Amino acid sequence: MCDLGLAKRWLPAQLLLLWMLTNISESRVYLSVPDAVTLEEFYKANVTITSSSPLNQSTVIQLNVTYSSKQNYSSVITLPEQVLLPVGETAVTFNVTSHAVGQVTTYLLSNDTYLNSLSLRIRFMVVHSSALSVINQVIGWIYFLAWSVSFYPQAWENWRRKSVVGLNFDFLALNLTGFIAYSIFNIGLFWVPYIKEEYLKRNPDGIDPVNANDVFFSLHAVLLCLLYISQAAVYERGGQKVSWMALFLLLIGWTFALVVLFVAVAKQITWLDYLYYISYIKLAVTLIKYVPQAYMNYRRQSTEGWSIGNVLLDFTGGTLSILQMILQSYNNDEWKLVFGDPTKFGLGLFSVVFDILFMTQHYCLYRQPPQYEAVSEQDE
Repeated sequence: MCDLGLAKRWLPAQLLLLWMLTNISESRVYLSVPDAVTLEEFYKANVTITSSSPLNQSTVIQLNVTYSSKQNYSSVITLPEQVLLPVGETAVTFNVTSHAVGQVTTYLLSNDTYLNSLSLRIRFMVVHSSALSVINQVIGWIYFLAWSVSFYPQAWENWRRKSVVGLNFDFLALNLTGFIAYSIFNIGLFWVPYIKEEYLKRNPDGIDPVNANDVFFSLHAVLLCLLYISQAAVYERGGQKVSWMALFLLLIGWTFALVVLFVAVAKQITWLDYLYYISYIKLAVTLIKYVPQAYMNYRRQSTEGWSIGNVLLDFTGGTLSILQMILQSYNNDEWKLVFGDPTKFGLGLFSVVFDILFMTQHYCLYRQPPQYEAVSEQDE
């Protein structure tokens, strides 16, 4: 009986709390808009602003332009200064007209206290050709697949021969370090909200340079590098081991990463800066990781054990990556896009240069395999 009486006394308070929570949730109205609107020159488009629930009064929404790639944003696109969301409606549509290739960013503002439209923005991108934008997306997925699949021919070659003789261990060690660094960079910019917000504050008119396929590619690369290392541990390796020079370079790289981490923890640099520093490790590794393998091929006068399938797919991915950045820059009249992601551009460029060298070694210089068994040439 005591419990029943206590429950009756608390019932009005519980109902009052439920009513207050319901009113609070209903009092907040959320707006949604497309993140980006892409259209060709001299085209018109309709843009819709949607609210989560009808408003009890008409609301004026200001379109505040914060960035324009040209001095006068109206030379790129014509858009209204404000739009009216009528009472009782959940959507309003306005028209825009493009004039010239460029980019314009506008934030949505309202003095209505019932609206929660914080950091709501629309990026208008006027391009030369919408078809070229689609082609760029297709190219992106093709080189993503080519780079991802490029790891498997070497794993198959190792399994088929039950040997890793001809696969340089310095290359394995450097490659693993590089892709770990690249994975940290991609995960931070793709999955960590604080870092994504930091990037947006520093680049209020930019877009996140990391996509889902970038994250998958880097993590997938780490797993395949670990597979190579496990094969090296169980298959014939001819006495190979990581050279002292490679160990020294790895020590420099990991020391740099730890020092920068401590500096970031001490709040002397931002976490976004930390990720950029980490990405430079990947860039540096890409610059030097192929050198030991190319030198080993030269010393052995053979490419046996080094999969040419890996090289051809890597060359395809690197070439298409560079082509995509060039086409995207042309389509947007923004040639700084080529250098906007230095890790991605460097990864493609250096890969292509060394792949050409490896193809020259395989198809021209060392076409005839030596008639003797390969021996280890790793320097102590």
